[in-house]
Order: sequence, then C-alpha cells, then structure tokens
Amino acid sequence: MINAIQNLTFFKVGWVACVLFAASGRPMLASLSVAVVVLVHLARVSNPAKESLLLAAAAAMGLAWESLMVASGVISYPGSEAGTLLAPLWIVAMWVLFATTINHGFRWAKRHWAYPAVLGAVGGPMAFSAGVGMGAAEFSNTFVALSVIGIGWAVLLPLLCLLSDTIIDSPVLEAKPRARKPQRVEGLLTALGGVSRDV
Repeated sequence: MINAIQNLTFFKVGWVACVLFAASGRPMLASLSVAVVVLVHLARVSNPAKESLLLAAAAAMGLAWESLMVASGVISYPGSEAGTLLAPLWIVAMWVLFATTINHGFRWAKRHWAYPAVLGAVGGPMAFSAGVGMGAAEFSNTFVALSVIGIGWAVLLPLLCLLSDTIIDSPVLEAKPRARKPQRVEGLLTALGGVSRDV
C-alpha cells in the first residue's frame, strides 16, 4: 500500500509544477509534469488497471465540469484561444492528478459521503484561489466563481469517491489466480517421478 504522506507529497509537487508552468505560459510542460507524477503513481499501485480506470473517469468528469466553467465565463485561462469552449488540457490533467489521492492520501474521505462533500466544498475553492493568485487562471467574479466551484466540488468529489469504490469492488480487471493442477494429475506426476527415480 502506498504511504499516504508520500502520495500527498507527490500530488503537491505535481500540483505546484503544473500551476507554475501554466502560469508562465507553458501548458504542455504543465501537463507533462502531471503525466510524470501519474506514471510514477501507477508504477507503485497494486492494481494499475483499476487505478487507471479511475483516473480516466476523473479526466472525463474534469473535462466536462471545467469546460462548463469556461463556457459559462465563470473562469478563464490566460493563453487559451479566444472563443474556445473546452478547458485547457492541463486543468483536466489536474483532475487526474487529484484522483491519484482518492484511494491513498485522501482515502479517509471515502468513509462517509459527507467527508468528500466538505473536502470538496472547502478544498476546491482554496485550490482555485491559489491557482488564480499564481496567475494560472482568472475569475470573472470572485464571489460567484468560488461559490460555483465550492458547490460543484461538493457534489463531484463524493461522486468521484463512489466511482472509486465501484471500480475497486468490481471483479472486472481483477488479477486472476493461477489455476492449480487437479489432484489426480499431481498424484500421477508424483508416482511417475517415483518410478523414474527407481529405474
């Protein structure tokens, strides 16, 4: 099992690198920094297939939500093409990065639906405020933006936790144990081995 502190440390390093690169006008490096952390993460988990499925679900959720935020004008990203309705790749990558903590650093949040709701309502606006402060994003109206982000994350984070548990409990992508040889075959092989040693 991945150590929770190590997991959150990798997440924080990836988050800071991504925001700094995005704020400096290098969105590809921002996405690449997340990709590096995610690849290291997948190399350390016990079931990479299930973890990858969770990260893919987080990416889809993030793309839909963040694009809605951009299209509604609640938030904008410097350097993005004018008139685009899709969120930039690096902010979607941030959802993938955050999802690496769901089964590890923030595993405690899955104990009750209220935990991720509160974490999302508080942590979402805090993270975006920090990103805006670092120059990676802009709010059209700070109060409205933080309110919408808080409400959205209060709903989406519990949903992400539910998806995580659903994927983990699913027998699909489960590593299958190697089939044992039937007892009769084992007995026959033992007998043959004994005969061959006697000859």
